[in-house]
Amino acid sequence: MLTLAGTSWSFDHASSNLKEFCHIQTSDDTIERVCQEEGERAKAWMNTSNDPVQAFESASGDAEFSTDGVKINTVDDWREMRLSVLAKRNPTTACVPQDWEDRLISAPTVRISICAIANADHVGASWKRLSRRMNLAAEPVVNVLADGAKWIWDQAAKRLPRHNGQWCVDVYHVSQHLHQCGRELLGEGKAARAWADERLMIALKSNGPAMIRRIESEAASLAPGATDRKPLEALLTYLRPNQDRMWYRDRLACGQPIGSGMIEGGCKNTIGARLKLNNARWRIRRAERIGTLRCVEASKQWSNFWKSAA
Repeated sequence: MLTLAGTSWSFDHASSNLKEFCHIQTSDDTIERVCQEEGERAKAWMNTSNDPVQAFESASGDAEFSTDGVKINTVDDWREMRLSVLAKRNPTTACVPQDWEDRLISAPTVRISICAIANADHVGASWKRLSRRMNLAAEPVVNVLADGAKWIWDQAAKRLPRHNGQWCVDVYHVSQHLHQCGRELLGEGKAARAWADERLMIALKSNGPAMIRRIESEAASLAPGATDRKPLEALLTYLRPNQDRMWYRDRLACGQPIGSGMIEGGCKNTIGARLKLNNARWRIRRAERIGTLRCVEASKQWSNFWKSAA
């Protein structure tokens, strides 16, 4: 009970809520100490227990991996806690590009979440361990969805199986870059939004490479020193490395996701909701322990974790 309370609320609120709900009177320092002890145990449990493996194996749907980071205030300044989620999801019905924003994506049938405040190589190594434990090499499909950050795709290439991988850059991040370029070219307003939406629809109807060719053609038509050329070149710098990860038309036709909403929600609700409270300032190891407990809960392994303790 102490751990659940301390994982759900700040330690002082956990103390007052336990007194109100259960007539248990204990200090916030005690709750924090218990949470830190159990967080360390949870970290080892998630790396060794067969329960998450069985949950993943028995779930239906295509494997789906996403990762992103959220800034945490630590004693060593703001640091990024990187959350990674391995899930399974059943494909939805096919969708035409015009309806992509209104379609309903199937909820994941299972989620296994892990987190760490660490460099890219350390995080990538944890993906490799997770991949081996969950036997991703045997999955028919492994969808990898993330933003365009270079470190993510570099680590995915090194750590995750490639033969069954279907990689996709989050369509919303692509849209953000398009709209930013539109504003730099045309200013704020309908014209800029229309410019960005038209090019995004090219990617949705004809896949990402067709959109890139359109923007390259527009940039090439301008003089090298033209003011309008600089935003287009900046946009292409983002798009070109990701052109083989923007097969949006094909994915919509197969009922597969093209956005990384699962990991965005995870960063907000699993990590941010607890670790980004007002005035919270963490030691890195302690933040990771609480983050791990949040991941155990988000992975629906809370009961299994405590059964192992019993």
